[in-house]
Amino acid sequence: MAEVREVHGRTVIFASGSRKRARARLRLKPEGHGWVYVNGQRPLDYFKREDLVIHALEPLRVVGMEGKVDVVVKVEGGGISGQAGAVRHALARALEAMDPSLRPTLKKYGFLTRDPREKERMKYGKTKRRRAWQYSKR
Repeated sequence: MAEVREVHGRTVIFASGSRKRARARLRLKPEGHGWVYVNGQRPLDYFKREDLVIHALEPLRVVGMEGKVDVVVKVEGGGISGQAGAVRHALARALEAMDPSLRPTLKKYGFLTRDPREKERMKYGKTKRRRAWQYSKR
């Protein structure tokens, strides 16, 4: 969820997002310089893949806020792909809290929906989640 607070006389939006086992906690400063930090690093240095950076910061691009807000994210758990999805979810929630008129656009692109897919549990008698023992006739 997202929360708008006054910190040292400035408006700061706090939001959280999740994907698989990854959890992201985000701070968004509306009147910023366009700085983005993920766990204290630039997004490309942290994710190490351009496609994940594009995926994580897509809500900013869609609503035209690139270079206008400062974003600081702490993300933990899961793998880098899940973490990029968690950042994307938190960022969309923060943008919606900042400007409720952006909700239809963010909703249309599916940024506000938490992806419910999780890892399937291991079943007994199987070698993998769904892989059964191979039947041998002879």
